[in-house]
Amino acid sequence: MTPSPTAPIDLEDVRSSVDRLLAEHIAAQRPLLARLGADSAVLADAVEEMLSGGKRLRAAFCYWSWRAHGGQADSPAAAAVLRVGAALELFQAAALFHDDVMDDSDTRRGHPAAHRTFEALHLRSGWIGDPRRFGENAAILLGDLALVGSDAEFDRALTSFAPDVAAVARGVFDLMRTEVTVGQYLDVLAQALPWGADPGADEERAREVIRAKSARYSVEHPLVLGAALAGADGAARTASAAFGLPLGEAFQLRDDLLGVFGDPDATGKPAGDDLREGKRTVLVARAMAGGDDAQRAILRTFLGVRDLADADVAIVADAIVGTGAPGKVEELIADLSERAFGALGAATLDEPGATVLALLGHAAIDRRA
Repeated sequence: MTPSPTAPIDLEDVRSSVDRLLAEHIAAQRPLLARLGADSAVLADAVEEMLSGGKRLRAAFCYWSWRAHGGQADSPAAAAVLRVGAALELFQAAALFHDDVMDDSDTRRGHPAAHRTFEALHLRSGWIGDPRRFGENAAILLGDLALVGSDAEFDRALTSFAPDVAAVARGVFDLMRTEVTVGQYLDVLAQALPWGADPGADEERAREVIRAKSARYSVEHPLVLGAALAGADGAARTASAAFGLPLGEAFQLRDDLLGVFGDPDATGKPAGDDLREGKRTVLVARAMAGGDDAQRAILRTFLGVRDLADADVAIVADAIVGTGAPGKVEELIADLSERAFGALGAATLDEPGATVLALLGHAAIDRRA
């Protein structure tokens, strides 16, 4: 097999199979929610919308790690691994619902964030109470609903594996969820702490958040999970983590660059949203460290201003460019990528899984959206 370098997620129908499983999950939820009350149909619609725009990278990393560790595409276990991929996508949806509330984001994947959608529903309907609070409450509950669905799909998938394999996989899945939750708290804490006086400490805190909140659940844990489902031993799972963690960190650093300099038509978010949200990223820490007094003053003045005009976003972005920070972050991405692909090359993996994992890795860090 010679994998296509342009569509690694589509190989062996991974994306379409996971999409089908997610559609089946939503379809099964609709009658259940309808029995609980006619007004609950909007919940299924909101979860469906959140699931509709994902890249399916996490599911693909899990599946192709399973293949690279001996899983066979024509085996009965393949369908169960794809269901684990659907569980990962539902978990991501849960995290995004909650993350958008905590970040007070206006958009997600080119659409209004869920809490904004339900806030607008409250306003249109003329209901009593605080529309903003209603929207936030609804989004929190949507995240919980997606989290319940993720656990249900994961448990359903594990019935296809031997008890010892299922136990290891469950441990990986539970660790992933714990780390993301703690990472979210560390992110909230970072936003509350004073910053700018010690850019080195700011950067280390930002990287700590990246590793806990994003890198591990986006790449490392899906890879380790796929290896576990294939029955791989501890050494092989450790080798997967050695590839996955630096790649996951590079993945999030790319996201941080796109959050400031990305094309809104590609990213689905207005240009400069990360600046308006005041995200304490490695990019910002590097800009504070490398900037002059005027550039640092611009960052301190405008970072986190919710109604920042587009013209001011351009001023901040230009200031960041002037500090040399984007180039430094690109160097960091390159260094992390070298470590990741070095670890992948040193691992003993089956084909075509090893080749496709490399393609997925490049897709994760070389992207423009």
